[in-house]
Amino acid sequence: MKLLVDTQCWLWMLADPDRLSARARRMLQRSDRELYLSAASAWEIAIKWSLGKLTLPADPVEYVPSRIEQSGVIPLPIKHVHAVHVARLAPHHRDPFDRLLVAQATVENMVLLTGDRQLEPYGVRIEWAD
Repeated sequence: MKLLVDTQCWLWMLADPDRLSARARRMLQRSDRELYLSAASAWEIAIKWSLGKLTLPADPVEYVPSRIEQSGVIPLPIKHVHAVHVARLAPHHRDPFDRLLVAQATVENMVLLTGDRQLEPYGVRIEWAD
């Protein structure tokens, strides 16, 4: 199973895994899954940190790459096909980062691990983190 972890879930996974449901924690530990983190999440973390909306133990330039390696996620780049697929998404959700994650999960045939119920109408395969 290819599992794309949304930004908030990845941060919980690292700093506060108890915020994830027992089911989500079991899924993250399965040996038959590939765990992905989008470059959109790194971008979102950098922006929120620079605006003072996110506290991290280190600068995102250091934090994100080191935690990617530590958490065993596979970096997922943003491709043009992902970006343009956003045009096909109905305006159920206004957050550009989440919309890009939905597009990536759809294009790459991944399951999205999220706690954001506003993403459900997109019809992307979702595993709930909460």
